[in-house]
Amino acid sequence: MAAVAQPPRPSTSSKRRLLMVGGALVVLLGAGGAAWFLLNKPDAAPKAALPAPAQYLPMAPAFVVNLEDTPMGPRYLQVEVQLVTRDPLAVPQLQQHEPALRARLLMLFAQQTYEGVATRAGKEALQAQALKEVQTLMTEETGKPAAEALLFTSFVTQ
Repeated sequence: MAAVAQPPRPSTSSKRRLLMVGGALVVLLGAGGAAWFLLNKPDAAPKAALPAPAQYLPMAPAFVVNLEDTPMGPRYLQVEVQLVTRDPLAVPQLQQHEPALRARLLMLFAQQTYEGVATRAGKEALQAQALKEVQTLMTEETGKPAAEALLFTSFVTQ
């Protein structure tokens, strides 16, 4: 019988080299795929957008009123107020209506009693009422409450 010619066998070093190159390719492709997956992975929970920066509008000068129902003689309340908004368009509107805002707040502060504002709860209730007054007036005038918060930056009773 005639002998069939067989193809030459690759040497052992050639096989090793081929396996090493193949293994390196698999590792590189795996690392590249993992990096792509991690970098392009949509967040499970979308990040909450930060609110617009707060803008503070001081209402100067401080409010000074006589307190009602004081059997120990005249008592006074002095309050410094700042309005807080995150709407840059609201600042000029609040400034435009500041005389009307001051008038409303002055009437509200003048209705307070010494005992009513002596506690933290009383001060917080007054603060909430004052914010409501501001938001009511601004909604009547502009259609928006304009102020998000009202801060007492100084609160003195005497």
